[in-house]
Amino acid sequence: MNHRERVMTALSHQPPDRLPRDYWATSEVTARLLEHLGLPDRESLLRHFDIDMRTVEGPACVGQSFRAHPDGSVEDLWGVRRKPKTVTGGGYTWTYQHVVDAPLAAARTPSEVDGYGRWPSPDWWDYSHVREQCLAHEGYAVVSAGDRLDRTAQLKPMMYLRGMEQTYLDLADGGGVAEAIIAHIVEYFLEYNRRVFEAAGDAIDILMMGDDFGTQQGPMMSLQTWRRCFRPGFAAFIELAHRYGIRVMHHTCGSVVELIPDFIECGLDILQSLQPQAAGMDLGGLRRAYGRDLCFHGGIDIQGVLPHGRPEQVREHVCRQIEAAGSEGGYILCTAHNIQPDTPLENVLALFAAYEEFG
Repeated sequence: MNHRERVMTALSHQPPDRLPRDYWATSEVTARLLEHLGLPDRESLLRHFDIDMRTVEGPACVGQSFRAHPDGSVEDLWGVRRKPKTVTGGGYTWTYQHVVDAPLAAARTPSEVDGYGRWPSPDWWDYSHVREQCLAHEGYAVVSAGDRLDRTAQLKPMMYLRGMEQTYLDLADGGGVAEAIIAHIVEYFLEYNRRVFEAAGDAIDILMMGDDFGTQQGPMMSLQTWRRCFRPGFAAFIELAHRYGIRVMHHTCGSVVELIPDFIECGLDILQSLQPQAAGMDLGGLRRAYGRDLCFHGGIDIQGVLPHGRPEQVREHVCRQIEAAGSEGGYILCTAHNIQPDTPLENVLALFAAYEEFG
């Protein structure tokens, strides 16, 4: 089997020749691996570890200049201001984009939301190179994911626009502000993705959405609230991708066991993350309960074992998770999220050695 055939066989709930594998890591971890292994770029690293999936950049944003502010923050596609923030400690450094202003925080009515002057447009993108990007990875499973801060989602962009605390107040009071914001977000992503799919033709295998619906102990909101506010858009994103013959993978951190039956009813193909320290997200249990209807991606612990364990513990953990996944298909081997900069290099190398040994 080539890489694409391996992934698609697993997603059809059939046993592939080996477990398909993916690579998730911060840019800092990737840079350390490249230096240690003497490799020139990320693609050479993916080939070194025999990774089966490739994520394409997607269309380029054109015709827009995102305003910079005196404090060093820059407005993004949604008008949200972000500023680089660096965390240093324990021999590692990590930089991320910190939200410094939520532009819709003061809105009080749906009409104020509708009148917001910075709703993004699908017209802001150049889709002409999408198919070329996908075909450059012929033989691999191609994933359309977008930028991590602009991935197909609902709750996450709402939090950026509104602020986390105000978002939850909106979801609770039913005053229409949450619904108005979500409607604009869903409308944008449906048309943006439609144009991406049209441009790619048959060259995209998987659409990856990303919205964190879980905490360490359970969903971020009641099931009723999720169904009222987010299920319609979630189902619409999936229906659109399926219309183009594309499987859908959804990333969410945390414990989302209560939501999984709804995910399945909406047609979700792959659930990504499987954060093993979150309540109820045991890979073996999820496979037994939902493995006939849903594929899984992830499940290797980045909270405890990878950053704090020894290489032998990493090896044993990978072995246990692979045994829990079974050999009948429906699973893609990967970490639960990006390998973080506080993970010792020897543990990262032990991880991929274990993939090769047991997977």
